[in-house]
Amino acid sequence: MNKFLYGFLGLVIFSGCNNPAPAPSKKVFVDVSGIDSSIKPGDNFFRYVNGRWYDTAKIADDQSGVGSYSFLNIPQKQLLQNILDSVSKSQNAVGTLDQKVGDFYASGMDTTTINSRGFEPIQPMLANIDAISDVPSLIKFAANELKTGDGSLLSFGIAPDDKNSGINIAHVYQTGIGLPDRDYYFKTDSSTRKIQDAYKNYISTLFQLTGIDAATAKKNAEIVYGIEKQIAGSHKTNIELRDIKANYNKTAVASIDQKQPNIGWSAVLNSLNAKTDSIDMAQTAYYDKLNELLKSIPINDWKIYEKAITMESHAGELSKPFVDASFEFVKLLTGQTVQKSRRQIMTEYVDGYLGQALGQLYVKRYFNEDAKKRVLDLVNNLQKSFENRINHLDWMSDSTKQKAKEKLYAITKKIGYPEKWRDYDKVQIDRTKYFENLVALKKNQYEYQLAKLNKPVDRTEWDVTPSTVTAYYNPAYNEIVFPAGILQFPYFDFDADDAINYGGIGMVIGHEMTHAFDDQGAQYDKDGNVKNWWTKEDYEKFKAKTKMVIDLYSSFTVLDTVHIKGALTVGENTADNGGIAIAYDAFKMTQEGQDSTNIDGFTPDQRFILSIARIWRVKTRDAFLRTYVNTNPHSPAMWRVNGPLMSFPPFYKYFNVQPGDKNYKPEDQRIKIW
Repeated sequence: MNKFLYGFLGLVIFSGCNNPAPAPSKKVFVDVSGIDSSIKPGDNFFRYVNGRWYDTAKIADDQSGVGSYSFLNIPQKQLLQNILDSVSKSQNAVGTLDQKVGDFYASGMDTTTINSRGFEPIQPMLANIDAISDVPSLIKFAANELKTGDGSLLSFGIAPDDKNSGINIAHVYQTGIGLPDRDYYFKTDSSTRKIQDAYKNYISTLFQLTGIDAATAKKNAEIVYGIEKQIAGSHKTNIELRDIKANYNKTAVASIDQKQPNIGWSAVLNSLNAKTDSIDMAQTAYYDKLNELLKSIPINDWKIYEKAITMESHAGELSKPFVDASFEFVKLLTGQTVQKSRRQIMTEYVDGYLGQALGQLYVKRYFNEDAKKRVLDLVNNLQKSFENRINHLDWMSDSTKQKAKEKLYAITKKIGYPEKWRDYDKVQIDRTKYFENLVALKKNQYEYQLAKLNKPVDRTEWDVTPSTVTAYYNPAYNEIVFPAGILQFPYFDFDADDAINYGGIGMVIGHEMTHAFDDQGAQYDKDGNVKNWWTKEDYEKFKAKTKMVIDLYSSFTVLDTVHIKGALTVGENTADNGGIAIAYDAFKMTQEGQDSTNIDGFTPDQRFILSIARIWRVKTRDAFLRTYVNTNPHSPAMWRVNGPLMSFPPFYKYFNVQPGDKNYKPEDQRIKIW
């Protein structure tokens, strides 16, 4: 996923339950038995709707959570596994999608061969590191590794120009660290110290697995950690990375060659086969610091660092001892106690590296084409609802309203799967060579991206696979995307009434539309360019309203003394607040929305609100949640329910929320942006 995407679910690196509870009967979309009537709706609506389920739900040992949210990707992966098990056992013509997908999967399932090879697949890389003799050869190695998907000191990508979104340009970003983000190197609390120590132990173990004695391996780990800590000091925080304009620094290559001579950008670009006279250096402080460190840190220490990064990059792709070492560190971040099965792991790899090939097989077998039209109808209804809300805003001038509506109706809508599939014709897959297949696929991915450099943007492209349970807004494309994977219960179901679907997929749609107008999206115009379309007065009012969002969510305590980072999550929280309001207005335009017929003992309005809480039925391990809060721009599930409802008038009306209830907010403290 590139830097421009703002998603609904948050594509976290950890997954959910291996055996999720089955969906309820098609005619019972409100789980009445899961409601905890001992809890007042106005005190904690998440617990009111999901409390009984939450208290009894079991998280599988090989997972970090259970429920909906991104954890619905687990049953999706089972469907993909079914496809892979089938095609990998078939005799497929060479060069077909079935052959490439099936043989790559089969090569990764051959753990006997993988384990017998040990770390032999990366020995050529380690030998190349041994041959490094000076800074230029170090940088050349780092640049060449980018072509096979390995980043260490450099990162490189192709994406639209923030100020000319019709053209793809080269971007480089801060990189170089192995912990989740820069703050992990500087915090001194006990939980972070455990992670720091575990990371050093992980690096030491990797060195020992390549034949280094324990004492030297431990010393090497300290060297690597010391380098990374110096690098981390130059990194921007996750909150600082949200500043769109401060993270756009398009610069002439000749200029940065002079400013950062030790890196030597002309030579780097030549190694990358990237012909360009300018780069967007998103975080210049990192590369300024790297330029200094290249001279102050001995070359032998850099070689130790590069070996560690190489081993970390490939640990999950080597023999079992490397996989086990990697998992020992990962489980501290996730709370997961048992490794995923090989089938699960390989399904994720195939989806990651041959995603659109596997996606075609998935759509052919499992996607209901009628869902595209039904969801498009919802999207169009929410667009009208959003326009109506813009028209009635009391804080925005008419001129800015006009620009906002132009942007709203310029949004591209992508539903289900791409109209144009990516081909993998240049990739050769050998059923007997797993590691070599990975290298080939990574090279292909690099070449695929490089071909876009300085070319017009292809706005038909997708950044996720069709089976993924997610949705996203891309401001550079001004598009909203709903893959086939999210078009299922609890988000969407053909048999559900409008209250359920508008509270589910309708809220998702409203959320993504609102991203076009959150603290970041609002800085892009209808064509995807970073360009001011606001009056000065209107933008100041807008910032004051987003400050209310930051302050409210910063007050929520997640674990012991751990609070949500309001400034990190402001975009997603703004989208949640807007998404609910827009979806509800669209729901009230429907015949069922204007009806009063009870189903399961609840009115249509109540069922809409119940559906909001149901789509966030999630339970995670504390270790996972702690990492999530530190690094993810989405609030945890409970606060994605309770937070927006605090400012949602129908919630007060239809669930009798009164002063004194824990989630009650006086009207002057309620958030209303869109």
